[in-house]
Formats: sequence, structure tokens, C-alpha cells
Amino acid sequence: MLSGLVLAIAALTTYVVGGRVQSAVSRKPFTAKQGQYLAFIFYYTKIHGFAPAESDMQKYFKVTPPSVHQMVLTLEANGFIERIPRRNRSIRLLIPRQELPDLE
Repeated sequence: MLSGLVLAIAALTTYVVGGRVQSAVSRKPFTAKQGQYLAFIFYYTKIHGFAPAESDMQKYFKVTPPSVHQMVLTLEANGFIERIPRRNRSIRLLIPRQELPDLE
């Protein structure tokens, strides 16, 4: 019982996002492809001052709209991003920059 509690506490991480300290349960690592999408979201937002639309990701990665949408849903389900339903360009990263790979 105690070892399970210790593992649960060890799984917690704390990081700063947008000037706010956030705690979350450690996520499973992202795949290489997911990492590229996350890096794209980070750099696009940094350059343009707002999040990319799914069509921006579609053009960059040269994939179909359903592929991009499924990736966004997967990233959200895994806790890597959050977004506001029915609001354009509302994607926000939930992981620190240090964990992102370089954009290829």
C-alpha cells in the first residue's frame, strides 16, 4: 500500500506554463510524430503570436484534414495540449519547451 502511494507521489511533476505553476501526473512520452506537431505548435505560436489552425498544420505536414484533426484529438487526450471547443486557434501547449524536440 505504501509503495503504491510513493509511486503515485513520484509520478507528479510541477512546471511553469505561461507564468503559472501547474502540476500534473506524468504523461506517457510522446511519439516522434507527436513531438513534431507539438514543436510546430510551439514555434508557430511564438512567431505569429497566436496558435496555428488545423489547416496550417495540414499544409506544413502535407497531410489530410482528418489526419491533423485526429492528431489534435490525440494530443489533447494525452494531456499535451488543451483547446477551447468551437474556438479557432485555441490550442495551448501543456508541456514545457524543454521537453519538446527540435522541429525538423
